[in-house]
Amino acid sequence: MNGRKGMVLAVLMAIFLSGTFAQAAEPIKIGAILSVTGPASFLGGPEARTLEMLVAETNKKGGVMGRQVQLIIKDSGASPEKAFSFAKQLIDEDKVFAIIGPSTSGESMKIKSVAEEGKTILMSCAAAEAIVNPVAKYVFKTPQSDKDAILKIFQQMKKMKITKIGVLSSNTGFGGAGKGQIEKLAPQHGITIVANEVYDKAASDLTAEVTKIKAANVQAIVNWSIEPAQAIVIKNARQIGLKIPIFQSHGFGNIKYVEAAGEAAEGVLFPAGRLLVADVLPKKDPQRELLLRYKKDYMSFCSGEECSTFGGHAYDAYIILLKGIETAKSTDKEAVRTAIENLKGVVGTGGIFNFSPTDHNGLGIDAFEMLTVKKGKFAIL
Repeated sequence: MNGRKGMVLAVLMAIFLSGTFAQAAEPIKIGAILSVTGPASFLGGPEARTLEMLVAETNKKGGVMGRQVQLIIKDSGASPEKAFSFAKQLIDEDKVFAIIGPSTSGESMKIKSVAEEGKTILMSCAAAEAIVNPVAKYVFKTPQSDKDAILKIFQQMKKMKITKIGVLSSNTGFGGAGKGQIEKLAPQHGITIVANEVYDKAASDLTAEVTKIKAANVQAIVNWSIEPAQAIVIKNARQIGLKIPIFQSHGFGNIKYVEAAGEAAEGVLFPAGRLLVADVLPKKDPQRELLLRYKKDYMSFCSGEECSTFGGHAYDAYIILLKGIETAKSTDKEAVRTAIENLKGVVGTGGIFNFSPTDHNGLGIDAFEMLTVKKGKFAIL
């Protein structure tokens, strides 16, 4: 009799343990909505490849808390409507733990409410301050703020005694948000906008727009865009004889834009994180080791392709998620969300993140360096 009871207990214990192990083996599903193809593929492509690299590294090391990470990438093609649909699908059907992305500000603004309603952490890879201001409980972003980028530009203009500018911006969520911030902040910093033009993101010739800027007799141009058209702005401006300084947004942080603009890009000024100049950072810089490792690992994973600041946004989103899990010692969404909201001193590619309940970006103006183009390469100004 005792033997039979022992056998029954052994069977029950085996069933219990097998169920426990099966549960423990369930992967942590992380969704990603990225513009892998389409007009913003220069953003989403590096972001997707960065996440694939990081997830492979994580799983090779045994996963997170004994669980593998399952990455589910949805290619939105930069469409806010597709992003909205994918966000619903990832939350309602795939039951993801968190979503990384979207790549663009317009898409991110479109799905904020979906993340909130689904109580799912959203780590946006887009820059517009409106994504996290006002704060939404489940929404964070990793790129530096467009507001801080503009302030960095205005600081440089003050050094150069520039007070009259012409503004160009693309008709996108990023372009519109930046334009609004420039208009709001310029008067506070002694800057007068004497020409203000919006252009189509798919434009192939912007001679008319830069000609209007030239006619306004400005001292500098500020171009706010993340599309390939920003290289066209530079080329067309130089072609009509404009020799004044051209300032770009932090969306200029891809060497392909320099290559597209050619010699006209020489001397262009823009704020950016330190990834683009990691090789020349002082050895004591707290970001240097991580930046050099990311550059090396990405080039190896992507067969020699150079990394960009955009891929770095996804890198930061992923390591912040993992840091949140590590801090919470849990994969409970609420516990991890709270942990992320209180993370301090997290070294990333975009800067050193210090989140709070009132700051879901965690970066300040000190995350930027003012860079320039010198002999076809990025250099610290």
